[in-house]
Amino acid sequence: MDPFTEHTGIVATLDRANVDTDAIIPKQFLKSIQRTGYGPNAFFDWRYLPDGGLDKDFELNQPRFNGRSILVTRNNFGCGSSREHAVWALVQDGYRVVIAPWKEIDGKRLPGFADIFKNNTTKNGMLAIELSEVEVDEVFRLVADHAGLTATVDLSAQRVVFHAPSPRTVGFEIDGRAKAQLIKGLDDIDLTLQYEADISRFEAQYDPLNPQA
Repeated sequence: MDPFTEHTGIVATLDRANVDTDAIIPKQFLKSIQRTGYGPNAFFDWRYLPDGGLDKDFELNQPRFNGRSILVTRNNFGCGSSREHAVWALVQDGYRVVIAPWKEIDGKRLPGFADIFKNNTTKNGMLAIELSEVEVDEVFRLVADHAGLTATVDLSAQRVVFHAPSPRTVGFEIDGRAKAQLIKGLDDIDLTLQYEADISRFEAQYDPLNPQA
């Protein structure tokens, strides 16, 4: 997959919490054995009218978001079933970054993303960033006030710069292994192939009739 080091793009906002994977890519599109062609069907039930036309009331269909590649949404994004197709659909629809807020309830910190969804983003070269609710609220205001707002995401420095008239910079945390995997552009197969010599050596020595040898 393509390495992720730095990305600049238009920011789009989806003001909905608990967006599940069936909303991201509905179940009828999971029949394909291919890993391509999912992009146009991302958010299908919200994106299109029954006659196939674009639903102008759906936030992401606004002309101001044409060409967007950074999605900012609400808490618990990617919940529901564990389908990796949800990430494929977002990546193929042009998104490189998705941002969601963590929130605290009764002293417990709830993550911005469902765990399996977040793991799948790393496997597919998309960066999932968690910010605080206060920071995400501010991003929503910036996008509302400045059509075509862009941001630069620097993974190495772990920061996002929103290019408003008064630029706003926020930092973010990320697991070290996920960060290295994204920067190097390694999918799960690539990670395994790093141990190709060890695997080949084991296979050459392994005797299935005498596995304890």
